[in-house]
Amino acid sequence: MPIRFRQRKTFGPLTFNFTQSGLSSWGFKIGPWSWNSRTRKNSVDLPGPLSWRQR
Repeated sequence: MPIRFRQRKTFGPLTFNFTQSGLSSWGFKIGPWSWNSRTRKNSVDLPGPLSWRQR
């Protein structure tokens, strides 16, 4: 099994995800709401172990 490089950098509400080939996606999180550039979906963290994600 090959070793894979993955790294996450966070700058305030912005999160950048890197792989061996460069920037793979970026996201935005404000409070319980977040958005991801790769999937282009919204999600909301709910109380306890629950969460909601757009289909």
